[in-house]
Amino acid sequence: MKITVGKGSCGIAAGAGEIFELLQNSEHEVSVTGCIGMCYLEPIVNLETKGGTKTFVRVTPDAAKEILKLADGEDNKAEEYAMPSTDADNLNTQFRIALKNCGVINPENIDEYIARDGYKAAEKCVTEFTPEQIIEQIKESGLAGRGGAGFPTWIKWQAARNSPGNEKYIICNADEGDPGAFMDRAVIEGDPHAVLEGMLIAARAIGSNEGIIYARAENPLAIARLKTAIEQAHNKGLLGRGLFGSNFDFNIRIKAGAGAFVCGEETALIASLEGERGMPRLKPPFPAQRGYLGKPSNINNVETYANIPWIIRNGGAAFAEMGTEHSKGTKVFALTGKIANGGLAEVPMGMTIRDVIYKLGGGIKDGKKFKAVQMGGPSGGCIPEELLDTPVDYRELAATGAIMGSGGMVVMDQNTCMVEMARFFLEFTCNESCGKCTHCRIGNRRLLEILDRICEGNGQEGDIELLEELSERIKEGSLCALGQTAPNPVLTAVKYFRDEYESHIKDKKCAAGQCKPLLTYTINRNCAGCTLCAKKCPVSAISGEARKLHVIDSQKCTKCGKCAEVCKFGAITP
Repeated sequence: MKITVGKGSCGIAAGAGEIFELLQNSEHEVSVTGCIGMCYLEPIVNLETKGGTKTFVRVTPDAAKEILKLADGEDNKAEEYAMPSTDADNLNTQFRIALKNCGVINPENIDEYIARDGYKAAEKCVTEFTPEQIIEQIKESGLAGRGGAGFPTWIKWQAARNSPGNEKYIICNADEGDPGAFMDRAVIEGDPHAVLEGMLIAARAIGSNEGIIYARAENPLAIARLKTAIEQAHNKGLLGRGLFGSNFDFNIRIKAGAGAFVCGEETALIASLEGERGMPRLKPPFPAQRGYLGKPSNINNVETYANIPWIIRNGGAAFAEMGTEHSKGTKVFALTGKIANGGLAEVPMGMTIRDVIYKLGGGIKDGKKFKAVQMGGPSGGCIPEELLDTPVDYRELAATGAIMGSGGMVVMDQNTCMVEMARFFLEFTCNESCGKCTHCRIGNRRLLEILDRICEGNGQEGDIELLEELSERIKEGSLCALGQTAPNPVLTAVKYFRDEYESHIKDKKCAAGQCKPLLTYTINRNCAGCTLCAKKCPVSAISGEARKLHVIDSQKCTKCGKCAEVCKFGAITP
C-alpha cells in the first residue's frame, strides 16, 4: 500500500514533517505531495487501498499509528480521522486547472507529472504547432494574466513575437508578496512542472531560448522543488537542446528575489534581474519591446503559466466555455482571515463572492458576522456584505472599487475596525514603496499619518474629505500600479464604512473595539463579583469585593482587553 503525506508549507507548519518520518519507518511506500488547498485540515495523509484512496485529516502522531494499523490490516481507529464528507464535497465542486495536480502527485517526481499527460502539450507545440497557432489557441481561450492586471495573455505573447531580434526572454513572476496570498507558492510547491511546461510553450510561441523564474527567497521549499524539477526535466530531455527531436532549445534558471513587494511590477522585476535596485520604469517601451537586458521579454505570473498546458491539451475553446463574457476560465483564490476553512480554492469565473466564502470557505470563523472582504491585496479594496453577490469577474469587481488582483481574499468579521484595516494595508504599501515618485513616496505617507491620527483619537473635521482628495491625487500622479492602487483600501473603506470614520473622528469611539486609544473599559451590572477579571488583570487595575460589582481604574488600565476576554457574564465592555 502507498501512503502519501501533504508536505506543502502549510502541511509542514502543521506538523507533517514529524508525521512523514513516523510513517516512513514502516514497510509501506511513503511519498509526499503538495497542498491540496485544504490548509485548515493539515496534516493530510492519503492511504491507497484496494478499495480506493482514503484521506485522513488533522493527523497527529497517534493518528498516524492508527493509519499504519489500517494499512497492515489490523484493528484500528483510523476512521476517526477520515476527511468529513462536507469537505470532500467542497473539493469536488471545484474545477481545478492550475491546481489540477496539487495534492495529487509527488512534485519531486517528474514521472508522476508525465503520467498525467505532462509535457504532451509542450511536445505538440514544438513538433506540430507553429508559433502563430499557439498564440491563436491562447487568444481563443481568453486567458487574462492572473497576476493582477488581467491583461490578455495572447497580446503580450504576440507583441514579444513581433519584436525584432533573435535574443528574447521568458520570465515567470513568482514574487508573490500580497499579505494573505499564497496561490503561486502552493502551485510551485505542488506542481512545478506545470509552470515549466507553460514557460516552454510560451518560449516556443515568442521565439525565446531562455527562461527565468523570479522567485521570492522567502519561499525556500518552492525554490527547492523548482530546482529539482528543472534538473529532472533536463535529465529527461525536456529542457535543454534539441527538444522533442527539433532544433528548438530552451533552458530555465532561477533568480531568488529579496522580497520587495514592488518587484511584483514587471519593470521593477526586470531591474532587479539586471542587478539594479527594483524600481519601476516608464512605459513605453514595454517589456515585449525592450525588457531584460534591453531584449524583448514576456512576463507572466505562476498561475498564468500553469494554465497553459491544459489550454493546449484541451483547446482554447474549452477554457473559454468557463467563466463570464469578460473573464474566462477559472481562478485560484487564497482564503484567509476570519474564515472557517482557510486555504486555496479554484473555481470558474462568475461564481459569487458569497459562494466562495460560504460554500467553499465554510463561512465566518466562530459563527461571527461577516463584515467585509479585502480583495486584491494591499492594492485592492474592501467589499461589504451588501455586495457579496458580486460575481468574480474583472469588470464587476472593478465596479465595486476593488480588484481581482492575484486572488487573495482576506475575510473580516464584526470585530474588524475598517479604519484600522485601511491603515494596516496602507502602512504595508508605504513600507514597500520604492520611493521613486513623489506622489507615492510622500502622498501615501501623508495618508498614513492622517489614519494614524484618527486611530489614536486625534481625528479632525475634514479628515475624511482630505483622505479622499489626497487618494485621488496619488492615483493620478503615481508612476506604477503600487502607488496608483495603494489608496484603494482607504477609498473603499470610506465609501462603504464612512460611519466608522465619523465615529472615530466625532465621537472618539471605535465600534469594533480595536483602536486602543479610543477604548474605555467599564464593568456593568451584569458583574457577579467572581473576581476572575481582577485576578487576570496584568496591572491590577480592577478592584472589588467577592460577589459585588467591580470597578476598573481607567488611569491604570492599559486597555489590553484581558478582562473582557475572561469575563463569563458579558459584564465588561470597551
